[in-house]
Amino acid sequence: MLASQPDLAISVENLTVGFGEKTVLDRLSLDVRRGEVLGLVGGSGGGKSVLLRTIIGLLPKREGRITIMGADMDYANIATVQNVGVRCGILFQQGALFSSLTVQQNVQFPMRENLEISETLLNELATAKLEMVGLSPADGGKFPSELSGGMTKRAALARALALDPEIVFLDEPTSGLDPISASDFDALISALQQTLGLTVFMVTHDLDSLHTVCDRVAALADGKIVEVGPIAQLMSSQHPWVKSYFHSDRARFRSAAPH
Repeated sequence: MLASQPDLAISVENLTVGFGEKTVLDRLSLDVRRGEVLGLVGGSGGGKSVLLRTIIGLLPKREGRITIMGADMDYANIATVQNVGVRCGILFQQGALFSSLTVQQNVQFPMRENLEISETLLNELATAKLEMVGLSPADGGKFPSELSGGMTKRAALARALALDPEIVFLDEPTSGLDPISASDFDALISALQQTLGLTVFMVTHDLDSLHTVCDRVAALADGKIVEVGPIAQLMSSQHPWVKSYFHSDRARFRSAAPH
């Protein structure tokens, strides 16, 4: 698919990223369609988070092209880069909430940086975002140290949604959560994606998330995307790593478990 096609939210072409002599991503290409939930899987240390962080501009690339919402990030001017940034929300693996700020203040942080609105409206918007992810106004007054793992994820998601983004990046959103909390968070992501029409790029190793939330799944191995498609396609893939991943003992146990 060409980067210029209007139905693409993100297009990555021949991306190479490395550290020192080590190449992590080797001429990797991947397209993310507007309005879909794309799950990215790969081995530990295989480059999943590196790909996400390179797309959002936190890591430099050696070669390749990244296009977001039609903007080639190599040639975009400052105004375009800022516009793309506002249209993207990010949930980091550990939440990355500011420990010295309350939950409400964390959610308001992107708004204060990018919007010129009254304190009253800031409070109303923050409360609305918290309610959107299942947190109460009372939760907004808590500090991150007072939150459970699931509440931390929800607070971080509320902050990611603060500026009404079109694309949301999720880095291991259910890691560290118990199965019930993880299932609830999956349902939340799915509901928000459908309600808001979001494009979701989700790095995960959670097999339940892949089955219940993702429209397509991309498998990263040896620095490249080796398979991409609906979960059924990956389940029947003959690529050695993909086959091993989806047919391991843990995967078989998941498939056999009642839902």
